[in-house]
Amino acid sequence: MMRWLAGMLVLALGLGLPCSGAFPAPPGPLEDWKFVEDYFNRFFLWSKKTPISSLEERMRFLQRFFHLSVTGRLDAETLGLLKQPRCGVPDVAEYRYFPGSPRWNKKLLTYRILNYPPGLSKTTVGAAVDQALRVWSDVTPLMFRRLEGQGADMDIAFRIGDHGDGFSFDGPGNILAHAFAPGPEIGGDVHFDREETWSTTELGINLFLVATHELGHALGLAHSGDPDSIMFPHYRYVDPGAFRLSLDDVRGIQRLYGRRKNF
Repeated sequence: MMRWLAGMLVLALGLGLPCSGAFPAPPGPLEDWKFVEDYFNRFFLWSKKTPISSLEERMRFLQRFFHLSVTGRLDAETLGLLKQPRCGVPDVAEYRYFPGSPRWNKKLLTYRILNYPPGLSKTTVGAAVDQALRVWSDVTPLMFRRLEGQGADMDIAFRIGDHGDGFSFDGPGNILAHAFAPGPEIGGDVHFDREETWSTTELGINLFLVATHELGHALGLAHSGDPDSIMFPHYRYVDPGAFRLSLDDVRGIQRLYGRRKNF
């Protein structure tokens, strides 16, 4: 089974921060630095070609990636961002796409919605997913069709805790969802944490916004450091009625699939 994220997680664990105590204790609450160390080990992948040895260098790298003030210190701006809810896919800092640039080799993709979260009807969830898919089809030649039976390219599901793919959810807050890059079997699948408070408004976590992000992964996009991009790893609420893809998003998806005619 091809598991793009599994390979990425192995890379993260192999190249992430050393264990606690490898660096001198920096100033600031120890629990905050432990949180940041865990964040580096889980989400940031360091290239063997450009190893970053010191904690200050890693912090500067992260701050540049997220378009923050580059101080090399764990300041309030950096810690505030890192503690916001986010996607569970690691940040491949040197790539716009997943390793190998996986993409679907067809224009018509099928999807299924396997189950639903409490508090939202099947119709509401279906409408949010359809709206998210239209965001990507509006700027590419891609088309999407929903299936009820087996055999869909992308399975969409709401899961709890350890759900069998090696990437456990953690309950309300923190990790909201994850997705797998295009490929066979689990490739293209999207999982949402069922224990989040999913909504269609600014209350709780807006399903449309997270679905648009995760479906970007399912189509082949990795994370972007551009705060205006829907592929930015951390959740930020935007009025769905006024939502538009950033130029960064459009350029990324069109490099994979081309432009829609008349776009």
